[in-house]
Amino acid sequence: MAAPTPNAGERPDAAVISVDAMGGDRGPSAVVAGLARSAAQNPRIRFILHGPEDELRRLVSSRKSLAGRVEIRHAPGVVTMSDKPSQAMRHGKDTSMWSAIESVRTGEAEVCVSCGNTGALMAIAMLRLKRLEGVNRPAIAIFWPSRGPAGFTVMLDVGADVRADERDLMQYALMGASYARNALGIERPRVGLMNVGTEENKGKPELKLAHELIAGVADEARFEFIGFVEGGDIPSGRVDVIVTDGFTGNVALKTAEGTAKLIRDFLREAFRATPLSRLAALMAYTSLRRLQKRIDPRQVNGGVFLGLNGTVVKSHGAADATAVAAAIKLAARLAESGFTRRLAARVASVGELGAAVQVGSAGMEQTS
Repeated sequence: MAAPTPNAGERPDAAVISVDAMGGDRGPSAVVAGLARSAAQNPRIRFILHGPEDELRRLVSSRKSLAGRVEIRHAPGVVTMSDKPSQAMRHGKDTSMWSAIESVRTGEAEVCVSCGNTGALMAIAMLRLKRLEGVNRPAIAIFWPSRGPAGFTVMLDVGADVRADERDLMQYALMGASYARNALGIERPRVGLMNVGTEENKGKPELKLAHELIAGVADEARFEFIGFVEGGDIPSGRVDVIVTDGFTGNVALKTAEGTAKLIRDFLREAFRATPLSRLAALMAYTSLRRLQKRIDPRQVNGGVFLGLNGTVVKSHGAADATAVAAAIKLAARLAESGFTRRLAARVASVGELGAAVQVGSAGMEQTS
């Protein structure tokens, strides 16, 4: 299922995407293959590709669709999946990840895409791009296929930071609502706060405080606060934005990916069991292909870092060419829509509102 298109912007020129070619589980060949697919589908995309120059030049030269559309930036170092974020920040200046983010910081590219280490990517992005004013913890937002009117639910955070207090969760609600409004075209998004139950007396203390804070900003921030929601509400269409901490969000995401793969495997086994079942599979081929696309996580690959002075799309570490192409497609759409500028304006406009609610909440805590 293809990711949705953000509202059209006014960029007459081509979108320039900065891509970290290294760090993913499948290596630079999968990244370059994904770029080639994207380039063939969208002639307006240009790339700045970061990594070992000789290797990348060899891979790019074999792809006709990339001819004249890729600038290679030599970066010999690689941030591995086992590197600690602090290590990447101190010793990562020669890496492809650092170089890719730097191209966004300098304005050469609108969006950075990387399959690499999530913690390191967020750490370097925060160091070089800086947080938007008023944002304490940036979050990773994804599109989750759902029964909602847009076909997707925005969910954040899914792994930028395992910690999130009540004020962080309120900021996630504000950013998530803005993302849904701009990317999905939902004028008044419905926002839910993930919990173990929908009753207001359930959950950890920070969730109860977050419930009060989010409810306090909902009207002026132009979203509808549904209250607490549960895991089953993510794809249900009941809400447009799901707010949670990075630990819970990441577990939910990885569980869904594993379940989707399990369903595909079970269906494959079932339709190969007997000659009659193989015939049934042939007759249902078109319907099965549609189902496969709807539950294929590669088709909606790409989490967006919200809360930074620049857009970063985090691709899955195990992304193949199909998944990389999906992340590039999302990045190009965000670049062409001017999403970063609109999000910054929205965060700034609600910053004073959020601060006022926090001060009021703190005052109530002191008098209670």
